[in-house]
Amino acid sequence: MRVPRLFFGLFFFVILTAFGCSNLSGTGKIEVHNTGNPDAKEILTLNPEANIFQFEGVIYKTGIDWVEELTLTKDQQVGEIKTRNDTDTNFEDEMSNKLPVGAKIFSTIEKEGPILLVESEGKILKYYALVEG
Repeated sequence: MRVPRLFFGLFFFVILTAFGCSNLSGTGKIEVHNTGNPDAKEILTLNPEANIFQFEGVIYKTGIDWVEELTLTKDQQVGEIKTRNDTDTNFEDEMSNKLPVGAKIFSTIEKEGPILLVESEGKILKYYALVEG
């Protein structure tokens, strides 16, 4: 009879798959991997020349091609660069590695995503939030 053999084979396939996907190491430990937003150290390790700043705990980066192509209008000022850190990767809010102290940070009217505009030395720069998600 073919039906019992098929059923028997399918049954063992399901059982083996279930055991293969379970944690049978005997440790009783469950590994949890947390992902979070990248920090300045991660970004600058990947690209030491990256132009970044931190705002409300999030790193923003300029020079992202698709962001540069957007037409955006500055809205309200939400902050300004208060410190410059071009020597290490320990960043705090309103700290930049390339922008001068006093550069103004603006939201955008268009709300095209997590993008902030920075007015510095007569130019408007577009910065994208580097968030995990």
